[in-house]
Amino acid sequence: MTMTTAGVIFVLSLVVALVAVYKPFGDYMYRVVSGTRQSRVERGIYRLVGVNPAAEQSWGVYARSVLAFSVVSLLFLYLLQRVQDKLWLSLGFDPVVPHGAWNTAVSFVTNTNWQSYSGESTMGHLVQMAGLAVQNFVSASVGIAVAVALVRGFSRHRTERLGNFWVDLTRITVRILLPIAVLGAFALMLGGVVQNLSGGTDVTTLTGGGQTITGGPVASQEVIKELGTNGGGFYNANSAHPFENPTSWTNWIEIFLILLIPFSLPRVFGRMVGQNRQGYAIAAVMAILALASVTLTNVFELTGHGTVPQAVGAALEGKELRFDVSNSATFAAATTLTSTGAVNSFHDSFTPLGGMMPLFNMMLGEVAPGGVGSGLYGLLILAVITVFVAGLMVGRTPEYLGKKIGAREIKFASMYFLIMPALVLIGTAAAFATGNNETALNAGPHGLSEVLYAFTSASNNNGSAFAGITVNTTWWDTALGLCMLLGRFLPIIFVLALAGSLARQQPTPASEGTLPTHRPLFVGMVTGVTVVLVALTFLPALALGPLAEGL
Repeated sequence: MTMTTAGVIFVLSLVVALVAVYKPFGDYMYRVVSGTRQSRVERGIYRLVGVNPAAEQSWGVYARSVLAFSVVSLLFLYLLQRVQDKLWLSLGFDPVVPHGAWNTAVSFVTNTNWQSYSGESTMGHLVQMAGLAVQNFVSASVGIAVAVALVRGFSRHRTERLGNFWVDLTRITVRILLPIAVLGAFALMLGGVVQNLSGGTDVTTLTGGGQTITGGPVASQEVIKELGTNGGGFYNANSAHPFENPTSWTNWIEIFLILLIPFSLPRVFGRMVGQNRQGYAIAAVMAILALASVTLTNVFELTGHGTVPQAVGAALEGKELRFDVSNSATFAAATTLTSTGAVNSFHDSFTPLGGMMPLFNMMLGEVAPGGVGSGLYGLLILAVITVFVAGLMVGRTPEYLGKKIGAREIKFASMYFLIMPALVLIGTAAAFATGNNETALNAGPHGLSEVLYAFTSASNNNGSAFAGITVNTTWWDTALGLCMLLGRFLPIIFVLALAGSLARQQPTPASEGTLPTHRPLFVGMVTGVTVVLVALTFLPALALGPLAEGL
């Protein structure tokens, strides 16, 4: 079996598995977010935080609840890192420095999980469990909750109410993320992923030297980092570390966990708006973009330019041999098509065009399928823009799912789309203008790619690193932290504002001039608009970086 054949089988098995779970798992999530019954555990949580689960919220109250919860989470995680030397299971580590604690707190609260530190030598076990792993759960729940609120905006009429954030947060965490995380952790432990509270084991290396191998609650954090499209890693080597990802089949499980919720959420969308075919259309856009990206990333890595890659038949540098080139390329595509950011290979060592693909995936807005929740609401924003453009072509007021897309709605959609490119391009320019690009290990086009990748990853709340650049400085921690905050919460505000505007409308009956939004034509239009918007926005930067290097 050649490497290419093995890679094709690997990808096809993932596709088959995702298709198989789309309907049953999507229906289950729909029942979770649409049900009215409360479990005993959930009622206890509501009493603890003083929430009336029967009281629904307007978009403004929903947004303020999201922001309030995130601010408290950020302060708690920052404090936990700053006092970790006084905590149980600190492993003797010093407190995290202020700028590092700020960056890490922002990173995990925003579902970015960018890490400017080595986890096994910086964070004690309690901080990993009570701080980072907890945020892996709740930041993912926040993304799904916001997506559900937007869908309610499409499905409801003449109302100010979008649901209750605290109820959505609790249900999603308790009924969706926790059960799958428990099962997934056991599966990973069976595959050899470490799960203990060991402070480290002293071993003798093959060369006769000594080394301390840090243990820890790895499997429990590994599963939710992938399931919640969080990213990051217990170890600095991330999912390339054998304690996090020991074998090819655990690698398959981790990619499946990354894609499971984002690819199933369109089913929730279809059920909530009462038209499953609308969900299929959104899922089709995601699938087209994802398959194209996975294919191109594999092709560029398996047929890399240069004497050595061509001699050995692939670009092997920076890859784990137990995964091979194709599995590494597929992982890189999956982790950047979503907002996961975990890595099992060294993106800085990819071929120029192969390294461009993860960068391009993030620049798409991570909508194929995107992060948990954020991918769905990002693609629905692009669908709104597509409908608006189509309406302009035929000279009529555009409609989507019985809702008119007027000036107010398109302003919210446009502001959502413009935030990320502005943060990426302004941040990259600021790094060069202040001389902070000199922390990149390379000059020329590759050095530009390293800086551009860092700001693209932070602004999209992805968290993966191109590497080859030193970012654990005050300037970088502060700048990237600001990009993570603004890149996460400004779009959420505009999404919820759009949801509120849509929910207040009365339904508009379909007419002969209404664009059908469930047919292949619409799928192709949304796909085209997504790619064209990215090309127009980022092509100059890509031309100066990876394209210049690759050509």
